[in-house]
Amino acid sequence: MKICVTATDRGLDASVDPFFGRCRYFIIVDSETMEFEALQNPSASAPGGAGVQAAQAIANKGINVLLTGDIGPNASPILSNANIKMVTGTSGTVKDAIEQYKKGALKPTTVPTMPAYFGMGRGRGRGMGRGRGFWCRWYPHPVPYYMPEPYIPYEVPYTELSREEEIAHIKEIVESLEDELKDVRERLKELSEEAK
Repeated sequence: MKICVTATDRGLDASVDPFFGRCRYFIIVDSETMEFEALQNPSASAPGGAGVQAAQAIANKGINVLLTGDIGPNASPILSNANIKMVTGTSGTVKDAIEQYKKGALKPTTVPTMPAYFGMGRGRGRGMGRGRGFWCRWYPHPVPYYMPEPYIPYEVPYTELSREEEIAHIKEIVESLEDELKDVRERLKELSEEAK
């Protein structure tokens, strides 16, 4: 069985990336041999449609199961049509997530866990997005100029992190940002050399 896990880095010890469309890597693992292939997500920094692009990137890879944190409604039909079972709410390392799935602790879902046009961007709630988060979170798309009926906003569940969990989370963010900065510097160097 081929299992795809959204990840923050290229190996089995990487943390599961909680966001499908904007994850940094897809780790595709043979669940019997634990041999894996790491694919960089081409839509990680896309200005829009990241979920759809990510789903299209893995749809033809022969994957049976996708393990991730959250998935939106635009990506889920593409994955369903490719006969990929979706498992959300996954956390820990890639290896741990696969073991949990093999033991039956993680169950597939058919329901997206994020609303459309959530507006998270690469900033992931740290104020680094393009300003779409507020409107897209509270109102249906496209944003109406008036609200004829009361609209109940989508509530994002909040769980308090322990001090150790918060430190670990911040370290992951720092590592992810350092990787992104390295990629940007390499691309800048390539472009500068081409311009000469």
